[in-house]
Amino acid sequence: MSILMKKIGNRIKGIREREGLSQEDLAKRMEISRVAVSQIENGKRKICTEELISLSRIFNVSTDILLDLEKDIEVIFEKSKEGKPEKKQEIRISVPQQNIEKFKEVLLYILEKVGSKSNVGQTVLYKLLYFIDFNYYEKFEEQLIGATYIKNHHGPTPKEFTRIVEEMEGKELVKIQDKYFQYPRTKYIPLRNPDLSKLSARELSVINDVLNKLPDMNAAQISDYSHNDVPWLAAEKGKVIEYESVFYRTTPYSVREYNEEREEEFV
Repeated sequence: MSILMKKIGNRIKGIREREGLSQEDLAKRMEISRVAVSQIENGKRKICTEELISLSRIFNVSTDILLDLEKDIEVIFEKSKEGKPEKKQEIRISVPQQNIEKFKEVLLYILEKVGSKSNVGQTVLYKLLYFIDFNYYEKFEEQLIGATYIKNHHGPTPKEFTRIVEEMEGKELVKIQDKYFQYPRTKYIPLRNPDLSKLSARELSVINDVLNKLPDMNAAQISDYSHNDVPWLAAEKGKVIEYESVFYRTTPYSVREYNEEREEEFV
């Protein structure tokens, strides 16, 4: 059972009970069976995009609120709740060498394609890497870079980025500190071309799709854009963003057609 599925199920159950609805009531409004509602609430069944939209209408809340598991349910109903500050725990990541090499080639490819754009600094790079990784996982259920992304205030941050870039500095890229308008900016200039033999055709296809869609956004715009993606919404602040949460994406973030697959899954 996915931890994320369980969390979402608990969220839906909590809102249903606060609305005074039984599982049978909710099932009728969603036009699914009571058993299906029970399975969703117990984290034993994935909920599809159409069902999320149906729930948002029934509960009169946005799908973003339904999936923003960081917020307490009381917040949805505009009630305050005092909470104790959580102790921050350092997240340690062990990165396989093959992932490091793939990370390097993808980063160099991004820099080669869009790195010269004035808006593409470190923050934008973080988000481009995130969407490349999560789009690929959603489409193929396999990892491309497989980086570990943390939910921070400005959006998903690849935990391994600093370490890998430090290893590349002076040999494969140059780090430059300057300003973009009045804001400080960190840019990277590649010193070599990416080794495309280490990237498959479908990996390059996903990378290019992201680079064609998002590279004109500045740091603030792409950060705001990432904040409405389900994986970021579903993660807890300062914690790892789960790749599995990508299968709950809604428009315009989803890059995979689910209708036929889900019909077959639940027949």
